[in-house]
Amino acid sequence: MTEQWDFWIDRGGTFTDVVARDPQGRIHVRKLLSEDPEHYADAPIAGLRRLLGVADPGAPIPSERIRSIKMGTTVATNALLERRGAPVCLAVTRGFRDLLTIGYQDRPDIFALEIRKPEQIVAETIEVEERVLADGTVRLRPDIARLRRDLEAAHARGMRSVAVVLMHSYAYPEHERLVGRVAREVGFEHVSLSHEVSREIKAVARGSTTAVDAYLTPILRDYVARVRKPMAASVDLRFMQSHGGLADADHFSGAAAILSGPAGGSWPVPTWRDWRASTRSSASTWAAPALMSADTMAGTNGSSRRRPPVSGSRPP
Repeated sequence: MTEQWDFWIDRGGTFTDVVARDPQGRIHVRKLLSEDPEHYADAPIAGLRRLLGVADPGAPIPSERIRSIKMGTTVATNALLERRGAPVCLAVTRGFRDLLTIGYQDRPDIFALEIRKPEQIVAETIEVEERVLADGTVRLRPDIARLRRDLEAAHARGMRSVAVVLMHSYAYPEHERLVGRVAREVGFEHVSLSHEVSREIKAVARGSTTAVDAYLTPILRDYVARVRKPMAASVDLRFMQSHGGLADADHFSGAAAILSGPAGGSWPVPTWRDWRASTRSSASTWAAPALMSADTMAGTNGSSRRRPPVSGSRPP
């Protein structure tokens, strides 16, 4: 156990920084291009190989020499900015098809003569015949037969990820669980339920975050699988979340990965307004970690202005 390495990795859109502590406690730093297909398939793995002295890209990584890997990545952020997420089907209570399109009708530039709305990430929408009132009264139970037909049709059109957003499900999630179960039976590979992703009262905020989760999680899981593939499953691999905490690789989700990396710090999880803001921003280069410990890493990104705290919180 004393002959093991610890790694802290920041995979940005342009560069990947790998900071490592060897068994003798010495610090090593490597900087690589995040995309360099002529020399390696994945920058973090290439950095691990170079520091561990494994030159052959086909050779397995000596997992017994690794104590832990903690990584921040902009994979999800870049996928959102560049609109490269998975096609999402939104399952919403009947009558609320345009919930996310209408939103709160915010106008950041109130005097603009031409309103440019952010591009929607939802590819198609199906309405669920169901209704639960604010006090929990079930006015209409889901029409399972119709729901199954609609989900099967969406699946046949290529949808593989579904975001389920039903009214008042933050307090009464039974109908969402039912829709999720039917979606999995139909063959959807990823199902995001709003009461699990973001248990907020307001449907727009909850729905927007759930749609982002369904849009990004499949992309994120593919990336995590590529990182995990050349090493043993026993390696402690964790990813930095938006709020600065660490998540086990198997539980790293799209909604929690938007600000993964140094910009995450100890800030709260971004709200739907942050997702909207990200659609108008350009990707920036993320700097190397400035602070390390056994459990955290932090730093700054290339933006000139930090996002203000949300939900009444203040940065430490």
